[in-house]
Amino acid sequence: MGAAGMTGKGKRNVLGVLVDATDYASATEQVVAAAHERRPLALTALAVHGVMTGVLDPAHNARLNSFDVVTPDGQPVRWALNLLHHAGLSDRVYGPTLTLHVLRRFAEEGLPVYLYGSTEETLARLIPALERMFPALKIAGVEPSKFRAVQPGEDVEIADRIRASGARLVLVGLGCPRQEVFAYAMRPLLDMPLMAVGAAFDYHAGLLKQPPAWMQRAGLEWFWRLGLEPKRLWRRYVILNPAYLTRLAGQKTGLWKAQPPAPATERPATFSV
Repeated sequence: MGAAGMTGKGKRNVLGVLVDATDYASATEQVVAAAHERRPLALTALAVHGVMTGVLDPAHNARLNSFDVVTPDGQPVRWALNLLHHAGLSDRVYGPTLTLHVLRRFAEEGLPVYLYGSTEETLARLIPALERMFPALKIAGVEPSKFRAVQPGEDVEIADRIRASGARLVLVGLGCPRQEVFAYAMRPLLDMPLMAVGAAFDYHAGLLKQPPAWMQRAGLEWFWRLGLEPKRLWRRYVILNPAYLTRLAGQKTGLWKAQPPAPATERPATFSV
């Protein structure tokens, strides 16, 4: 940290979830440093839905609070950091965009990456898309989701495959909150960063269309995605968005004490792979 143009102001309480007041440069540097130093690191990028999964599930909140880096993926989360903590952030740190920042550095420095999650069809489109963007990128391995709970000993087998591939980074595309639980559970087994990257696989594979820049700046990406997938996402946005704003107002006025739970330390008994 501390380099010109980088912001890393530490974690701040947003509805009890500890979110980093950070930017693309600082978050990228943390991932690259962990890869070079061969140490575990768990990163996720949280929009309103991701924050609210923690608010509504104390055990998951504790897992999120153990993450090394939690970036403000959505504009409303950035606004909360600025409103509650005067963070002075001029932009969010959006998971799909952060993924490209990180992959550019990994390509430049010859650090191999491992892609975990999503479907075989998505990965088959994602790999050539990434190779077109970053011709020097080394993809050490690819593994689609099994879409089920981990079986006894399977987590160790997955970790062994990742390490044997020579990868220095795992991108996890399992969807929220499954990907965060996976990254949390696998971190003790791997000497490299894990990034829970949300819809980045689908976006960069060309399966989801990005909203216009003005909608992203205005915090209306949720409205765009609702239009694309109304049956799957309507509950997420229609219920959780007002709940987020209500709790944010309560935290700001002091009417609601958003006490962050202590970071979790125990691995979950089961999780999705």
